Amino acid sequence: MIDEAIKLLKKYYGYDSFREGQEKVITSILKGEDTFTIMPTGAGKSICYQIPALLLSGVTIVISPLISLMKDQVDSLNSVGIKATYINSTLDNYEVQQRILMTVSGYSKLLYISPERLESEYFCQLLRTINVSMIAIDEAHCVSQWGHDFRKSYRTIKPLIESLMDRPIVSAFTATATKEVKDDAVRLLNLKNPKVYTTGFDRKNLFFSVIRGENRKDYLLKYVEDNKDQVGIVYAATRKEVDNIYELLKTKGYSVGKYHAGLEDLDRAKAQENFIYDNINIIVATNAFGMGIDKSNVRYVIHYNIPKNMEAYYQEAGRAGRDGEASQCILLFNSQDIMVQKYLIEQNTVLEERRAVDYRRLQDVVDYCHTTKCLRKYILEYFGEERVADYCDNCSNCKDETELSDITVDAQKIFSCVARMKQGFGTILVSQVLKGSKDKKVSELGFNKLSTFGIMKGYTLKEVRDLMNVLIADEYMYLTEGQFPMVRLREKAVQVLKGNEKVYHKIQKRQKIEVEDNSLFNLLKSIRKNISDRENVPPYIVFADSTLRAMSESRPLNEENMLNIKGIGETKFKKYGEEFLQAIKDYIENKN
Repeated sequence: MIDEAIKLLKKYYGYDSFREGQEKVITSILKGEDTFTIMPTGAGKSICYQIPALLLSGVTIVISPLISLMKDQVDSLNSVGIKATYINSTLDNYEVQQRILMTVSGYSKLLYISPERLESEYFCQLLRTINVSMIAIDEAHCVSQWGHDFRKSYRTIKPLIESLMDRPIVSAFTATATKEVKDDAVRLLNLKNPKVYTTGFDRKNLFFSVIRGENRKDYLLKYVEDNKDQVGIVYAATRKEVDNIYELLKTKGYSVGKYHAGLEDLDRAKAQENFIYDNINIIVATNAFGMGIDKSNVRYVIHYNIPKNMEAYYQEAGRAGRDGEASQCILLFNSQDIMVQKYLIEQNTVLEERRAVDYRRLQDVVDYCHTTKCLRKYILEYFGEERVADYCDNCSNCKDETELSDITVDAQKIFSCVARMKQGFGTILVSQVLKGSKDKKVSELGFNKLSTFGIMKGYTLKEVRDLMNVLIADEYMYLTEGQFPMVRLREKAVQVLKGNEKVYHKIQKRQKIEVEDNSLFNLLKSIRKNISDRENVPPYIVFADSTLRAMSESRPLNEENMLNIKGIGETKFKKYGEEFLQAIKDYIENKN
């Protein structure tokens, strides 16, 4: 049957062969085996159940966590000629009944539903009237309370499977699951002798970098300016931070939207739609944004604050470069973010056992930010991969593009001031003393009489605080816990004060994403946008950037040549091919 699967892959998706790991998973499902698959974001998980769904006799029920994800998947399938539909809370009862009838009649081969829908016994009874060949579970880590996106409604999947007269094949998929979460999910879904496939977590096209000790606002503004034609996501830890970054970028004239749980539903939906439809280039968001976003041309993901755990980080960072093109994942580290995440853990976690796990996972992120070894190796080993190369040549630690600056004298001034202030105050007051501020609090506490008062008056307050953050990040100092953290010295700082060691600061060279664009590629993008607006589907559902780039390079002039381009199947050629062929012919003629 795998030969039939490859024919369908070419016909509908425009690919001649399966990607790494896909064929094993599809073969397992077609043999009737329960299958659990861990496959990185962008590696093609959905094809692993969509192709078998076309070959199995009945209907495939796809359980998906988000309304936006369902719509994107169904739009993508319908655009290539595969009959699929979804049922979610946006539909009224009449529409639900109509879509059930379409599925019962065999018109729709795939039916997407949310796990919350299974809490309705009436709806489960409707499902029992359908010939279900397979249940495919997307984001399967959500079933485990140890996963980073636990959803209680995922626990309703097992009872549904057990209630069906003829037990269907069960396939489950996730991009981020440790061994603990995988084992828990397999048990909770009650998979029968499952075949478990891990195709590897590596995303070779992603460049990972951690930036420590720099002023984040300055770094972000410079990076966005250097890459202003690119599409990106900026993640922040709190709603307030999202609002601040959004206003900053908007004031500077960038095409930007924002997304967090504090906004009205319509505002969130509008921001997401604008981003997906290429009406804006940048979205600033909390972790409430992104699960299931299939937008393929995101060129960078910046974490303005550290995330709560490595699973969340890798999933969010993995939203970059889904089309396989080179993209960047940047984490801006500031030690104060640790306190924010600890506060969120305290506020949001009830069980002491869970709180301890969350603290351990937060420390894993902190360790990632401080590691000197290959960042990719750290990530892959975290998820259980073995025999990982020590050097990837595609992360900031392996490609150390930094310039060393000797800041020993300034460090000694800061350490001396902290010591003279009895290590009892925060970064703001220490920087005011070093700057020689006339602030009332400085004089009331008598700090204007210290020998360190004003010894860095040539710096701005912001520059002094930035230097202090560098020294905290490099573990010469640390901040105490609590609402008002105080700066304390570590043993490393004492050695510097004694003149036994020097302090060097690495200044990161900012990278600009190099994209070999040409006028034809831009022309094809504009045609894609016109089709997108006309048919009310996201541009990437028409064609991915990688497909347009291949068109602009090979310049096909007939159907046969165009069908040889990856990502162009028969249905898409019939719908859009002539428009693009004509544009290429006109371009060549005009360029002579």
